Amino acid sequence: METSLKGKDYISTQDWSDEQIDLALETASDLKAKFKNDIPHRYLADKTIFLFFFDKSTRTRNSFEAGITQLGGHAHFIEASTSQAAHGESPKDMGIILSSYGHAIAIRHDLVPGEGNAYMREVAKWADKPVINMQCDVDHPCQTLADLMTIREKFGNDLRGKKIAVSWAYAPSYAKPMSVPQGLIMLMTRFGMDVSLAHPPEYALMDEPLRIAKENAAKAGTKFEIVDSMDAAFENADIVYPKSWGIESLFHKPEEALEISKKYKDWICDERLMDLTRKDSLYMHCLPADRGYEVTDSVIDGSHSVVHQEAENRLHTAKALMALTM
Repeated sequence: METSLKGKDYISTQDWSDEQIDLALETASDLKAKFKNDIPHRYLADKTIFLFFFDKSTRTRNSFEAGITQLGGHAHFIEASTSQAAHGESPKDMGIILSSYGHAIAIRHDLVPGEGNAYMREVAKWADKPVINMQCDVDHPCQTLADLMTIREKFGNDLRGKKIAVSWAYAPSYAKPMSVPQGLIMLMTRFGMDVSLAHPPEYALMDEPLRIAKENAAKAGTKFEIVDSMDAAFENADIVYPKSWGIESLFHKPEEALEISKKYKDWICDERLMDLTRKDSLYMHCLPADRGYEVTDSVIDGSHSVVHQEAENRLHTAKALMALTM
């Protein structure tokens, strides 16, 4: 196993070079092939990763737990409310102590803008083992890495000129984190894709991810635009990624944010919108999707959808990140 990334934190895709992201994807593809062919790959025998969750999870928790088991190691699941973090234990103490007990710390802390990413970086400052971001307020780098892997599996590694539409969509369930769309605009602009971001006026993304996306696009020679309708974003798109997210200033008032969202119930991904895209376009979503609100059943279960392949790749990219950094 390649060791050049051993000990390196993975808190944002922006922290890794293009070459390091490519290495992670190559490793994920190799691990996927080994998994499919029942070839043992116990690269992390007897190693321990601590999975520290401030929020709920299905794909992230299980991709890391199953992944470390397949790599020969073991995961400790920690719900923050059952730990001393709930009583105010500092990220410094947690980072020092847990890193002395094992070989990596992974954290999900995504529901409060201004907190999660800063918390992870403070843990990483004091830990002497790698810290992996399982989703924060700013980025979801495990999800977007799997998204890029899926897009490459469908279209090849040269994505120059491909258009991805990252759009807000209506959902009544809860005020969802902003990290997935922010992670997408930061990463996809680096790897050849033209990014069209669509949202109602209240749902602007954070300033820093927007700045990074613009800089990445300029450096890579790609396009980054912000439009005010799903139609404009979906027009001739090769990939569409419509999902809900909350209002940055109202995460402490979720009921108020959900009330505002009701004005935009027509922001739903349906067959009419998919007809605006290219013939071989992909429908993507990090899941769980609010069926009947964010997307119709006919789209998420239809021929454009790659959501299950995308979710499966969460396992292989999680394994790659652990194998490379631990």
